[in-house]
Amino acid sequence: MSLHDDAVLVLKAYEDQGELRQSYLDHLSVHPDGMWKACTAGHVTASALVIDPERGRALLTLHRKLRMWLQMGGHCEPGDVSLAAAALREATEESGIAGLTLLPGGPVRLDRHAIPAPCHCHFDVQYAALAAPGAAHAISDESLDVRWFGYDEVAEVADMSVVRLLTAARARL
Repeated sequence: MSLHDDAVLVLKAYEDQGELRQSYLDHLSVHPDGMWKACTAGHVTASALVIDPERGRALLTLHRKLRMWLQMGGHCEPGDVSLAAAALREATEESGIAGLTLLPGGPVRLDRHAIPAPCHCHFDVQYAALAAPGAAHAISDESLDVRWFGYDEVAEVADMSVVRLLTAARARL
């Protein structure tokens, strides 16, 4: 199965955010290359919010280019066999934490957001990844910093898309 096919199946099974979910499916039906960064009409990305439920905290990255505190995530790569695998790969690479596991049940949220030219938008499929208590993190080349924030601190440093993702992830725990 191709990554494109996996994305369509994942999105069809996702039961929330109906209108937004349909816009993702419509985009993929018109753009067979809609999984890849080269698709300038927009492309699907995969991300994961790393959480440590036992300590009530989320790991955020200070994105090097955007200079914003965000969840881990990014572009799909040819070696990714699924959206979930892409999200887990991104979370592992950007957090430096080995042994992350995705929260069961598929994506937690969808978030479509504009990005600078030449592309128009990211169709982000957002997961949550569980870290073991005491997991050691590292700063990747894509980050200026990586830091744990208590659940109640996230709204002070991150935008509402991250806050909504954290809220959805916590509801799934």
